[in-house]
Amino acid sequence: MLRDFDLLGLLVAAPGLLMALVLHEYAHARVADRLGDPTPRASGRLSLDPLAHLDPVGTLLLLAFGFGWARPVPVNPYYFRNPIAGMAYVAAAGPLTNVLLALAALVVLQLWWPPGLVGRALLYTAYINVFLAVFNLIPVPPLDGSRVLRAVLGRRGEWLDAAESYGWLLVLLLLVTNVIHVVLVPAAGLLFDGLQFAAEAMTAPWR
Repeated sequence: MLRDFDLLGLLVAAPGLLMALVLHEYAHARVADRLGDPTPRASGRLSLDPLAHLDPVGTLLLLAFGFGWARPVPVNPYYFRNPIAGMAYVAAAGPLTNVLLALAALVVLQLWWPPGLVGRALLYTAYINVFLAVFNLIPVPPLDGSRVLRAVLGRRGEWLDAAESYGWLLVLLLLVTNVIHVVLVPAAGLLFDGLQFAAEAMTAPWR
């Protein structure tokens, strides 16, 4: 995602990247809180302060290699009326927030394409949020998509619970073998095109 950016591009993309990561994690915390789990609030994650969400190592790796992470929001599903459904709602909130941020950036670009670096920053914001949303929706634990798939499958998805303990090894394996790249790029392209079409339709009366 970020590996092909030049140094100036990375600097310009930094605000969009920061917003994408922070609001993604904040959305997880906010939905968990609304569903009755006090854990995110107690751990200081119900905040828009970047320092509450960013992981220093994960952020540096993301900037350097295009793959990294923020600090996961601690959630206790046993506070939810339906733990599996509750976790699916919490998980879906992060990628959905990224999709909405990408759409907002594209709407602004449709209405007014700012000159120079500001326009480039908005475009990067859209790209980053699309890629982050699609990546997190891959149904491999502990990514958000696995929580959503678990709720959809019901009892047939119990194998996903067992995969939690070695989920990151699966993610790393998919990254090393380039499987994620093969899946991620086309899927992100389709989502980006869809959001661009939606932005054009939404702004047509004002253009």
